[in-house]
Amino acid sequence: MSVHPSTSSGRTVGVLLRQHSQQLQSTLKLDSNGARIEVQCLLQAVLQVNRAWLLTHPEQSLAADQHARYMTLFERRLNGEPIAYLLGEREFYGLTFKVTPATLIPRPETELLVELALQRIPQQTVFRVLDLGTGSGAIALSIARARPDAEVVAVDVSAAALEVAQFNAQRLALGNVRLLQSVWFSALQGERFDMIVSNPPYIAAGDVHLAQGDVRFEPITALASGADGLEDIRCITAQAQDHLKVDGWLLLEHGYGQAAAVRALLQQAGFTGVFSASDLAGIERVSGGS
Repeated sequence: MSVHPSTSSGRTVGVLLRQHSQQLQSTLKLDSNGARIEVQCLLQAVLQVNRAWLLTHPEQSLAADQHARYMTLFERRLNGEPIAYLLGEREFYGLTFKVTPATLIPRPETELLVELALQRIPQQTVFRVLDLGTGSGAIALSIARARPDAEVVAVDVSAAALEVAQFNAQRLALGNVRLLQSVWFSALQGERFDMIVSNPPYIAAGDVHLAQGDVRFEPITALASGADGLEDIRCITAQAQDHLKVDGWLLLEHGYGQAAAVRALLQQAGFTGVFSASDLAGIERVSGGS
């Protein structure tokens, strides 16, 4: 424990939580609960304490050096820098993943893709899975952890992203994952899989959302995909059958309002049993076929 008493009442946990939650809520237009959780996370990181300790010690003051470190992080967040990059990690599917500005930040809605994949991957069976554009490895490693008998191959064009994924694979002690640098299928000639999953770039290049919120700080190459946001999905659907076994599955995450177009691309590429699934917000988020 590195917490020390201080006479500065303005540096107590309770005061910082209250004042800075309100400030984040106002400046970044966060909901009150989300803003409070973010301030808690920053305080926990600086003080090296868990959430339970933090909430039961509102009177505890931060030492001068702790307060300085905390304020640096808080000001960066106030300027819009994502909390996941400030902390260097993000929870996804019950696991903690290292993230850096070289990778997308794993988001809760992407857990639907993992769920749909696991529904189709039998337990205790050799089953080959390919994750295209793995980033931090969140999707591939979550699948590998839940299906230890599966063989998971994860590719990304970014060497920096693959370094992060490799770190996460080692931290999770996963031996059933192979990481490769590849532009989609370019390094996979002759390889076939029982399933291909991907959360590819799917935002239109001119979309105003690219200049808003956390997305401003994330790698643009992992976000934008041509004029309509479907360029990479077209590429994947056109080539996937050459890398799938008979009756193999392709599952793709996509954006709001893209489900019909993605289903059409899957059907044009010869996939059957084409479907779309909705996330918890009721948005069609993942489409696939076999």
